[in-house]
Amino acid sequence: MRIVIMAVGGRGDVAPYTGLGLRLREAGHDVAIAAESAHEPLVRSAGLEFRVLPGNSQADLDTEDGKRWQESGTGVRALVSATRLFTQLMKDLCDGVRGAAEGADLLLLHHLTIYQGYAVGKAMGIPTMALELFPTGMAPTGDFPPAELSLPDLGRWANRNVDRLVGALTSPAVRFFADFQRELGLPGIGLSSMVRALHEEDWPILHGFSPEVVPRPRDWRPGIEVSGYWWPAVPQGWRPPAELVDFLDAGPPPVFVGFGSMAQGEGERLSEITAAALRRAGVRGIVQAGWAGMAVAGDDVFSVGDVPHEWLFPRTAAVVHHGGAGTTGAALRAGVPAIAAPLMADQPFWADRLVRLGVSPGSAGLRALDARRLGELITQAVTDPRFGDRARTLAERIRAEDGAGQVVKAVERLAR
Repeated sequence: MRIVIMAVGGRGDVAPYTGLGLRLREAGHDVAIAAESAHEPLVRSAGLEFRVLPGNSQADLDTEDGKRWQESGTGVRALVSATRLFTQLMKDLCDGVRGAAEGADLLLLHHLTIYQGYAVGKAMGIPTMALELFPTGMAPTGDFPPAELSLPDLGRWANRNVDRLVGALTSPAVRFFADFQRELGLPGIGLSSMVRALHEEDWPILHGFSPEVVPRPRDWRPGIEVSGYWWPAVPQGWRPPAELVDFLDAGPPPVFVGFGSMAQGEGERLSEITAAALRRAGVRGIVQAGWAGMAVAGDDVFSVGDVPHEWLFPRTAAVVHHGGAGTTGAALRAGVPAIAAPLMADQPFWADRLVRLGVSPGSAGLRALDARRLGELITQAVTDPRFGDRARTLAERIRAEDGAGQVVKAVERLAR
């Protein structure tokens, strides 16, 4: 079977699908990953076929709308900024998804490609399935609001229905989608009607996180499942830099600090905060540059670029990160305490989840982050044994799961 996985966003939105792609290939399928051109090296380093989708997430976050989205972080202002930011991308993805789907026997769809992929699949006679990295409005539940909305608990009825309100508010921006469906030879229905159709046919949606972290809500309809994590592939032939190995061997486990694709242009501020926080806590540190361009100098600090989390995180005393789904999962898998500094989208959801799980002493919003608060959290994480004990226990359970294997089984069911 020729499978095309479609994923849009930063590195954390694409990397989990590389390991999943390898598992599907091991099961006998031909696998391609369609993503933004910036992720071609990531996909090809895993030995997988690459197909290009439109978009440049790093450049988008540097636009005025992107900056406003990051500055507003959560709430209605963030929703408005995100709508303006993503409307053009959604338009571009219509043709992009159609082109990337050529020759496919199955489409596996990440969040921002679901609507286009589902329509293209219907028109071309290709089965489709969603692979989500966090609980979205596509899978409403009374247990919590959709993670991408960054909202507090609203009560069961509102939690389950808030995405309908959001859909009503944003529907004028996506009217182009009806025209796209008509171009495909399909009825030109609105997105809300499409979502109803998806649910009525029990369209499959698999979530790539552990049920130990977010148990499957009881009010989810059939077809919506939690599979367990899908771990990124380690690039073929990767070896850790000798200088990094020497640093790790030269003293006690350091604290990792990295904020992924967040806070572009704030590298100097975040570097100063990180350096001061590490000094306050009296710990060594490994600082990842990320899109912010962080760099911290000192005998007790080592700066890195991209290093596989699977290799690095188990060698640390704690992980400080932005709360992205993939980094959250990697820290949990490593069995070390974690501290999230969330900014927007699903990040506050995961920050709260880490505290609820007992593996984190708390969180600090990235926009308001300061050295005193971060230093206090790091100190608690590395000195209070409860966080490490809970993290190790949870990691054992997570590592025993086979999320990718569950996707392989679901693909085989579709094939039959």
